[in-house]
Amino acid sequence: MSAPLQAETSDSAPAEVHEVVVVGAGFAGIGAAIRLRQAGVECVVLEKGSEIGGVWRDNTYPGCGCDVPSALYSYSFAPNPRWSRLFAKQDEIKNYTRDTAEKFGVLDCVRVRHELTEARWDATHQRWRLQTSACVFWARFVVMACGPMHVPVLPPIPGLDTFTGVHFHSSRWDHSFDLQGKRVAVIGSGASAIQFLPHIAQQVSQLTLFQRTAPWVLPKLDATIAPRWQALFAKHPWTQSLFRTALYLQFELLNASLNYPWLLKRIQAQGLKNIARGVKDPALRAKLVPDHSVGCKRILLSNTWYRALAQAHVQVVPDVVNINGNSVTASDGSTCEVDAIVFATGFEVANPPIAHCVVGQSGSTLAAQWQGSPAAYLGTMTQDCPNLFLTFGPNLYTFSSAFVIIEAQLKFIVSAITTARRQGITSIAVDPARYASYNQKIQAALQTTVWNSGCTSYFLDKNGRNSTNWPWTTFTMRRRLARFVVQDFVTETRKP
Repeated sequence: MSAPLQAETSDSAPAEVHEVVVVGAGFAGIGAAIRLRQAGVECVVLEKGSEIGGVWRDNTYPGCGCDVPSALYSYSFAPNPRWSRLFAKQDEIKNYTRDTAEKFGVLDCVRVRHELTEARWDATHQRWRLQTSACVFWARFVVMACGPMHVPVLPPIPGLDTFTGVHFHSSRWDHSFDLQGKRVAVIGSGASAIQFLPHIAQQVSQLTLFQRTAPWVLPKLDATIAPRWQALFAKHPWTQSLFRTALYLQFELLNASLNYPWLLKRIQAQGLKNIARGVKDPALRAKLVPDHSVGCKRILLSNTWYRALAQAHVQVVPDVVNINGNSVTASDGSTCEVDAIVFATGFEVANPPIAHCVVGQSGSTLAAQWQGSPAAYLGTMTQDCPNLFLTFGPNLYTFSSAFVIIEAQLKFIVSAITTARRQGITSIAVDPARYASYNQKIQAALQTTVWNSGCTSYFLDKNGRNSTNWPWTTFTMRRRLARFVVQDFVTETRKP
């Protein structure tokens, strides 16, 4: 589609030229490869790890699992009738990723141990030059399927370098360290802590939770799926499809309820009952009642969290302020001596690290352009980056399954690439006026949502702007992303 590119070398490896390069082999990347191949589009998938799986490859902490029902947390075009639980665990989800890639024959286009170090737009050839840890790639189109939760955040705690014990982030769990009988500090009370703390509390002699903000934790309606139900789903796929639709509508109802104070109160009442069931001590209950509206932060699910915190050898204290040797100090002045620290402090969500690797047509990185406040058009294309698509881009997160977002975006991306093929389009760029108007509407709509109601969360970026959430229904999201409309973009066509 353009003049031939000069061969390059990187560590003696020749450059490769592809129509599409997908970065990341988690669910978004594998889904992109499947949908592109079904549309007759050749692609290669670059994966920095040694195998596919994304977040479900990296997170192996005790109790790791999904907080979205399995029937909904899967590709709609690749249902799995053999889920063992309503909410699948990490190993089962990871296996589903590989099984699906094998079923659709896309494993052969995955290049493991190929970490992207720079993606730079070449205006002369109207292609992207991608430097990886292994070699150089050239691509007409790039799909950034890097995921929002793969670079862990470690808070800058004074004295951490003096700690004499073992410390690690929950997403980099140290399985070689035996927790049995140890004194352990858990810093953070987010989604991973909710899952692993009840497990390790059964092993340790002393556990201290350093909690900055109490989360809303609702009951988890989990159960094993009986073999007869698995057989029914396998024999009659429409039954599982119907179940998936019902779950999808339930999540949409949850999203809608966050806009109505009287419904929020009913949800909060369930959260308070969950605390009351697990904790009898009034003083501990007071520490665990959130000071913000339900939904302002990520809503969590667990039937064991509060019972674990109520155990005699478990203590809940405010946020950590200092570490000195093996002594950890909380903001209320209390201290504890520990053998290990587990950080459950989340990931770089509102400040995606991949933005530092992407250099647009102006010569600036996305990170430099965004200045800490990511923005995109339909969460999928951003300014200064022709022919580059984001998955899980800015302002697409909502309380639903990630697969709803993935599949909506993939429809748009595949439509854009196949349209470019048919019409001889060499460059697709965001229209500046549409970009500005869209992001103004997004931010205006978010002002009245629960996510912007005053709490501190990873939904808000370092500038205090909500660069994460989608303020409308996923019905609207799916409609807006249903197809690529050429007239909405600035395009260039192949010269005769």
